[in-house]
Amino acid sequence: MSSFPSQSTLASDFFQIGLVRRIENWLQTMPHPSVVVEIAEPYVAVARWAGKSGQLEELAVEPLPAGAVMPSTLETNVAQPESVRTALRRLFSRVSIAGVPVALIVPDLVVRVLILPFDNLPRRSREALPLLKWRLKKSVPFDVDETTISWMRQTGREGALEIVTAVSRQPIVREYETLIESLGGRVGVVLGSTLATLPLLKELGSTLLVRLCGRTLSTVVVSGESLCVYRSTEMRGDTGSIEPLGVLDEVFPAVAYYQDSWGASIDSVRLSGFGTREAAFGQALAEELKIPVVSMNDLATAQSLTGPARDLIPQGLDALAGWMMNARV
Repeated sequence: MSSFPSQSTLASDFFQIGLVRRIENWLQTMPHPSVVVEIAEPYVAVARWAGKSGQLEELAVEPLPAGAVMPSTLETNVAQPESVRTALRRLFSRVSIAGVPVALIVPDLVVRVLILPFDNLPRRSREALPLLKWRLKKSVPFDVDETTISWMRQTGREGALEIVTAVSRQPIVREYETLIESLGGRVGVVLGSTLATLPLLKELGSTLLVRLCGRTLSTVVVSGESLCVYRSTEMRGDTGSIEPLGVLDEVFPAVAYYQDSWGASIDSVRLSGFGTREAAFGQALAEELKIPVVSMNDLATAQSLTGPARDLIPQGLDALAGWMMNARV
């Protein structure tokens, strides 16, 4: 999915044992560093945990100046590299990354996630990749030859084959990697923020995740074994200024698409990243969608995390927690 070895292309097959479990298994085929760094629009964060125990050993977070990171699929992302580097340097003075590879979490807008129907796709990577690139040329607004692509198979509507594909422009990914490397770090894995969060959902029927990070709103629908909807949008405001109506305008098309395409209803809604305004947004979504809304922090998976690790979620650091859940498989 949007996780891939630094500066390389990954193609993986997945077992038919459920979407989140397949994501977890897929990530387990990758290096799984004990240190994870997230570079987001409003902050940078680094966490270190102990093996598969879920024990958070160290955590440091630094805010970023407005405009330092401007997530985009196409344009330059790191507008103020020195500001970001300074914040990272402060982090690494508290949580050392010397001599160890790190997992790097990047903003959702860096990675395009597409759910592509296929009649058939070869399982050999060298045969599948050209076909995927050919399809992507019609779907992404950039040259697919300068991209990093990863994918997984899933069973879609009426048993059809679907390929969940994550694609990112290599020059943009390198902007983020270079920051880490300039401070003596080594990136082992790169992945998108919301996809790192999905293991917290497990499989809770048909679930709508509405996640805000900075000005990026990501809307995801997971149903049983399938990722049904994935869209990320740049909003006109951040957590402090965006209004519930603006979120509803983005969520409604995803809900309608899922209901029309899959002929099913969404069972529950999970909110993340709305901070002190979560109750207001949750109430608005519950009233309009007529669906129960639950905070990510109240999920059983979140409650299974130990001590400080559990506190990551109400702090808006659920991507770090999701990565920890992957490590515990």
